[in-house]
Amino acid sequence: MSVSFRLKAGMGGQKMENSRVHVAEVAALFGVTERTVQMLAKDGVITAKKKRPYEFDLYDVAQEYIRYLSDKVQGRERKTSGSVESEKLRAETDFKRSKADMAALQLRELEGKMHRSEDVEAMTNDLVYNIRSMLLALPGRLAMDIVEVTNANEASVMIRKECHAILNELAGYKYDPEEYRRRVRERIGWSESIEDDADEG
Repeated sequence: MSVSFRLKAGMGGQKMENSRVHVAEVAALFGVTERTVQMLAKDGVITAKKKRPYEFDLYDVAQEYIRYLSDKVQGRERKTSGSVESEKLRAETDFKRSKADMAALQLRELEGKMHRSEDVEAMTNDLVYNIRSMLLALPGRLAMDIVEVTNANEASVMIRKECHAILNELAGYKYDPEEYRRRVRERIGWSESIEDDADEG
């Protein structure tokens, strides 16, 4: 008895007694390969009444497959064991890759080859505050000398000299990777004693 005949025979809503079908018949009904039917059964999408060889209840398997397709269309596809394992493996791979990337970035920080924006900002602020302090101290440092000069030209020369001194100090500022490394060590909790022990080892 063919699958189509059995379906027509049972359209009255009652299940036929002999509704057991094999993999080939289910594959023909679904329009897929026998291997696909076996995978669907293995993943629990459809229920096999018997294994080796597979046998299915025609009406149950048809309803299960229709429900599966409906869920798939509506975005509620049940995750099969294969897809779950694949997603789990992908997640673990992504996690390990992220950890490796983080470790590489931290190593570049420790080597002074890469800096966080917060460290660059802090170093820049230190320099700005240092220059600001020198400028604010300038009037007090020049006050006594300025009152003793006899003309504006002498006062101008004295003020220019002090300004040049401040600018020369600013021009002498140099990038110090060790200072950045020190900040990284402080942030991750490395003490100088631990670093000294590592150097001695």
